[in-house]
Amino acid sequence: MDKPSRRNVLVAGGTLGALGALSAASPAQASALWTWSPKGSVAGAGAGVDPRQVWDAEADQLVASLLERGEVTRVNTLLRKWTKNGQTLPSGLPADLRDFIERARRLPSWVDQGKLAAAVNFNEKRGLYLGVTYGFASGMMSTAIPHEARAVYYSKGGADMRDRITKTAKLGYDIGSSNAFKPDGEMIVTCVKTRLAHAGVRNLLPKSAAWGKVADERVPISQADMMVTWHSLPTTVMQNLTKWKVPIPAAESEAFLHTWQVAAHMLGIKDEYIPDSWTEANAQAAQVLTPILAPTPEGVKLADILLNLASFLDGGILSKPVLGALSRYVLGDEIADWMKIPKDPFWDPIFETAWEPFIAVREGLLSLEKAPGALQKAYWAFDEILRLGILVVLSGGDLPISIDIPQTNNPHY
Repeated sequence: MDKPSRRNVLVAGGTLGALGALSAASPAQASALWTWSPKGSVAGAGAGVDPRQVWDAEADQLVASLLERGEVTRVNTLLRKWTKNGQTLPSGLPADLRDFIERARRLPSWVDQGKLAAAVNFNEKRGLYLGVTYGFASGMMSTAIPHEARAVYYSKGGADMRDRITKTAKLGYDIGSSNAFKPDGEMIVTCVKTRLAHAGVRNLLPKSAAWGKVADERVPISQADMMVTWHSLPTTVMQNLTKWKVPIPAAESEAFLHTWQVAAHMLGIKDEYIPDSWTEANAQAAQVLTPILAPTPEGVKLADILLNLASFLDGGILSKPVLGALSRYVLGDEIADWMKIPKDPFWDPIFETAWEPFIAVREGLLSLEKAPGALQKAYWAFDEILRLGILVVLSGGDLPISIDIPQTNNPHY
């Protein structure tokens, strides 16, 4: 192995392939009853309506009107000027869009500024791990979520996956920044623009003949779809950090959850579907995420695209075998086999043997001298994997990243 070059840390932004909140239940689960109680939500109550039959009516109707009026190109150009949460909206926006954004950019009444501040400490201390888990636990998992994979593959984003990934990765970067929800931050902007982009997909994807041939839903990106993807992010990340025995104070764990609760609200998810604790999050994920994971031809192709994109690193440590082995370690053999990720006789056993001791060494729980021999040989490689800023790599350093309302589906299908 050639020694790789060192790269700067991009805190919490190394999202290999979080493909966006585009996911849903598989056909096998389509008739399953929705049993999660809204009493366990941040709202504490709700109608209990099956979220698979609820979308984002306000955003959907607005974007449908913008598309019909032929204003999307002009709107996208104007909205590229809006980059900071507290920034005055650009002049010239249609009145209905301006009114929507002004409402959508408001933080929920239940936001806890103390927890948002505490989350900054968590992100600073755990940003290296978050980059890996967002990318390999969440991003690669998205390819095994049937409706997410199909929606991405046949929508406009599927035509340019590098562009698609960088735009979606921005969410992981922004939420981990110290000023995420502050006036000079960008997380609110990213959420609102993503909400508009999702509305565009809801309006356009049902018109795709290719998507229609494989879809088992009338309209994509329901409230359930978005919660599935939400769980592939914070819930799955915390489950992995817990499995790796990363010591996390309860207050910081709660703060991390709170940032994602706020993000869910800003993305247009109804409060009655947002879990109010990790216990509720794990319970909901067990119903809506775990049972629906399955392979699709589209997901297999996307997984290969993601691994190839991330391995284009001038001979660095992130070769496709290394990325595949890390994906297999994080997701497990079943999902990796679904995605046709090849087994690697060198890297697979190294991750199995040395990753958790490596975390223990980094956390000061184990001395490197007393660690397994495999870890001593692999430590520098693992350290490099953690430190790589995937967002910058995949974007070619071309920042800022603009999230637009789509006007077409994937033109290749």
